[in-house]
Amino acid sequence: MNEDKLTKVKEGNKKTKKIPKTNNKKNKTVSFNLLEVIVIILITSLVVAVSTGVIVYQNYNEIDDSVSNNSNKDYLKELETAYNNILNSYVEKVDQKELTNAAIDGMYKYLGDPYTSYLDEDTTGDLMDRLKGEYKGIGVEITKVDEGILVANVFEKSPAEQAGILMGDLIIKVNGESTLDKTVKEVSNIIKNSDDEIKITVQRSGIEKEISVKSRKVDITSVEKNKIDNVGYLKITTFSNTTYKQFREALESLEKEGINGLVIDLRDNGGGYLNPAVEIAEMFVEKGKNIYGLESKSNVEMYKDSTSESRNYKVSIIMNGGTASASEILTAALKESYNVITVGTTSYGKGTVQDTNELSTGGMVKYTTAYWLTPNGNKINGKGITPDINIESKEGEDLELKAAINAVK
Repeated sequence: MNEDKLTKVKEGNKKTKKIPKTNNKKNKTVSFNLLEVIVIILITSLVVAVSTGVIVYQNYNEIDDSVSNNSNKDYLKELETAYNNILNSYVEKVDQKELTNAAIDGMYKYLGDPYTSYLDEDTTGDLMDRLKGEYKGIGVEITKVDEGILVANVFEKSPAEQAGILMGDLIIKVNGESTLDKTVKEVSNIIKNSDDEIKITVQRSGIEKEISVKSRKVDITSVEKNKIDNVGYLKITTFSNTTYKQFREALESLEKEGINGLVIDLRDNGGGYLNPAVEIAEMFVEKGKNIYGLESKSNVEMYKDSTSESRNYKVSIIMNGGTASASEILTAALKESYNVITVGTTSYGKGTVQDTNELSTGGMVKYTTAYWLTPNGNKINGKGITPDINIESKEGEDLELKAAINAVK
């Protein structure tokens, strides 16, 4: 399953409380105070709350009491000592950044929560690009194969599509340099970090072809539109910053054409931002009805639709085991507060919410802060949502889509 992104994103504050550095004049060794790592995580944060669709900022100028008491200071001192011992005394040279990354990663892995983790700088950058709904590049998804780098997908209206790059092309050279011994990340960085025209040599049906293309900002399409038998069809592939806008434009276009019902396809949608899922639900649910709830350590709170917008035609949702997180929130909201008909197989069952903090190093920490609840107050974590019509497609025949269309006719 893809990295889940049901997150309330926080942006780390560059200002941190000054902490005295360990002073070791005798040996002039490099000293690092591990509290600095903890402080980056605990100090200033941006919390995304969805109760009224407002982003709430919270600033913490002091270290939390639970961290600053004497007992915890002793534990942190032990970590600091262990860190400095490795940095200064280990027989081989140690990269300070990598050692810090490993220390943070170890703390989060200790919790045993698959959704609580540390993401390094590169992974954070890729994740944030996907969630923004745009990124700099040429508009291709690539993967490593024995012969080089394979083009797995080409985005519509992208520089790659316009230049003539096709899905299935084998990228064997970039600017004349072979890709045979390069990783996907290395090739990707060459392409997206170039401000000049890039010469990409592809192999297609055994014939080599050099294609010139320039990297630029590429919008990621997360909503696909179609109309089948007077029924609207919208497939949501992820929940990014631009998903709600794309969904609204596509739905309003279908409604102008005239539809008798709507199918929303959430198969293999692993989630994304919470806001667009809630905003889409609010387009259908009547004002005052529950959208979802959050159960944290201290309380349970239900979030209701506060808009005056709603619809009255039939809607069905197609889902499967890859439907998770924000996709499940939308499914549950419409199932219990709009009476949509769900079709397919049981969803993934990712019923937790994560907050994130971006670190000054460029990385990010992601940790679970609450369980989310369906409008009726049910938890789906580890269980998923059971469809009203349990059906699975056979090879070459989309039985779920047929059933979903019939359900709204």
